[in-house]
Amino acid sequence: MVKLQKDIDAIRINTRTEELAACSSTSVGVTRLPFTVESLKAERLVENWMKAAGMTVRKDALSNIIGRYEGKDPTAPVLMIGSHLDSVIEAGKYDGILGVITGIEVVQTLKDNGIILNNPIEVVGFCDEEGVRFHSTFLGSKAIAGTFTAEDLERADGQGITIAEALKGIGIADPYAYREARRTPEELFAYLELHIEQGPVLEKENEPVGIVSGIAGATRFYFEIIGKPGHAGTVPVAIRQDALLGASDLISYIEHIAIKNQPLVATIGKLNVSPGASNVIPGLVTGTLDIRDLNVDRKKKAIDAILTESERVAKARGLQIHFEQVMEADPVYCDDRLIAVIEESISELDGSVISLVSGAGHDAMAMADVTNVAMIFVRCKDGLSHHPDESVTVEDMGAGARVLYSTVIKMATKQY
Repeated sequence: MVKLQKDIDAIRINTRTEELAACSSTSVGVTRLPFTVESLKAERLVENWMKAAGMTVRKDALSNIIGRYEGKDPTAPVLMIGSHLDSVIEAGKYDGILGVITGIEVVQTLKDNGIILNNPIEVVGFCDEEGVRFHSTFLGSKAIAGTFTAEDLERADGQGITIAEALKGIGIADPYAYREARRTPEELFAYLELHIEQGPVLEKENEPVGIVSGIAGATRFYFEIIGKPGHAGTVPVAIRQDALLGASDLISYIEHIAIKNQPLVATIGKLNVSPGASNVIPGLVTGTLDIRDLNVDRKKKAIDAILTESERVAKARGLQIHFEQVMEADPVYCDDRLIAVIEESISELDGSVISLVSGAGHDAMAMADVTNVAMIFVRCKDGLSHHPDESVTVEDMGAGARVLYSTVIKMATKQY
């Protein structure tokens, strides 16, 4: 890659990350839910940085903030770079945010070096990816991809405020104009997203940057195990119908299946025991099962095995076990040609090419419905994310930004 007169400024990326972290409703970590005072403060900062980088800035119909760096051909398809501005509760500083700030930094570097590409570039800060407030993920990217619906507008938060009402509360006059946010495949060149890894592989491999081959599909179940409550002191253990012991058998088997089918992952994220008294045999256990894998067939076989085992456990312990599928998200494969460009960029910057599967969902999943996508992962300390101690070094921020910059230049000059 040609040496730049003005290089990526990793210190600036870090400083801006710290400034955005202050847009939080909590003093511990970062809590920034969509369509709130905190999100508006963050958007104002992002808008100022986009303008300083030579972009024109607008908000679309679902309050995604979009900066456009015009190309030589304003009618050419747009290369979109983005990630999200919202957070989970008491999150870290980098999840989503690093991708938006790095996208701005790439455009700033183009401007500082007097480079105008043929295709326009748009940097987007999506309004809601995490789904914490309204319990539905990818709201912003779905709007751009054209998969957001009128029914989504009626989703309510814990206070009963719908998305439509929340949008009106921040000045969106007509939330039902959300269709205006939609972009067509003809309008988009590709979508690139830089994100922290949220896992330990890059740290283990001692590499600052990796390539995402795909984003795992996820299947989520709600389950209930029905037994028979009874007195803890009078019912012999051998004849009990203990729902919690049945859950224990099943959970152990789920762990076994996940280990046997790596890199598939399976998680019992929630468990409720009823009646929940120290001197009563558990009569009911409810919970959730989340299974993720890039390989659809392997995931299906694992699910089938778990359901078969649940029948065996139910029969052996005199229980009733019911599973209800509540979510299904297909896997997303990153574009091979984009991956090849990122690989070349990493190699030219003296890095080793590490390919990763993302077990976490990202806006790229929604954007894949409208254009080709690719992702760059940046190393984070201990693979820790969704936590106040989430950490990325300035050096790794710079490495990720240089790979993204090089990728953008290569895509433009090679006419991908």
